[in-house]
Amino acid sequence: MNKLPRLLIALGALVAGALVGVAHAQDAKPAQAGAQGGSAAAGEKKAAMCIGCHGIPAYQASFPEIYKVPMIAGQNAKYIVSALTAYKKGERNHPTMHAQAMSFSDQDIADIAAYLSSLKPAK
Repeated sequence: MNKLPRLLIALGALVAGALVGVAHAQDAKPAQAGAQGGSAAAGEKKAAMCIGCHGIPAYQASFPEIYKVPMIAGQNAKYIVSALTAYKKGERNHPTMHAQAMSFSDQDIADIAAYLSSLKPAK
């Protein structure tokens, strides 16, 4: 399989994540602390890109193969922090998730985890 489409998708995700990170830094404000020292209120804005895939019932991504995207609303905050940190470090292998996680600071990860864990799981 040609690696160029993979590279372009990963690069696009990285650029989009970086732009989201810049936007968060510009309008960051203190909010109520939640799980793992994170703020659910701050995490709501930071998780906008996550919801694009993880918030769609029965969504399947076509990259790199047909992959059923897990629903993460209501997931344990410690698990989300652990997973995003592993993607960021390259310990978990998924190019799009790695590219997204690379754009997050530790505080971003804590905020996203606090927000996502505060949501009701989809039924």
